[in-house]
Amino acid sequence: MDALGIQWRILLAQTISFSIVFFVLWKYAYGPIFSMLEARKQKIADALANAEKIKTDVAQTEAERQRILADAGDKANKLIDEARQAAARVREQETQKAISEAGQIVIKAREAAAQERAQMLASLKREVGRLVVQTTSTVTGKILTADDQKRLAEETEKQLSV
Repeated sequence: MDALGIQWRILLAQTISFSIVFFVLWKYAYGPIFSMLEARKQKIADALANAEKIKTDVAQTEAERQRILADAGDKANKLIDEARQAAARVREQETQKAISEAGQIVIKAREAAAQERAQMLASLKREVGRLVVQTTSTVTGKILTADDQKRLAEETEKQLSV
């Protein structure tokens, strides 16, 4: 190997020197760098997993929000429908009440008119009876007794009733 220019002693010394430098670098330089790179790699993987988890949580939260909004909309529509139905019932009840009250007013008015008519007829009969008695006494020229006046008034009243 001398022909190639390789000297075994120098090669062995250089190999030992290289091994010592390699060991020292590996122990104090590359080891901490590799462990730091591994720690960063783990942090990045954790951050990506956390980001993925956050993304799924956001999607779930959005879906839940949409569901809650849909439920709230449904409940609002239901309440509006119930309010409309209640308003229709109240309107119908008030209409029936007004119709009933109007019927009562008409009945009372008819009763009052009938009562007034009866009073007027009674007053008219008395007045006609009085006029008949007065006319009879004037025509006959004689003064009628109370019995005669009563009898004439009753006869006149019977004739008017028919």
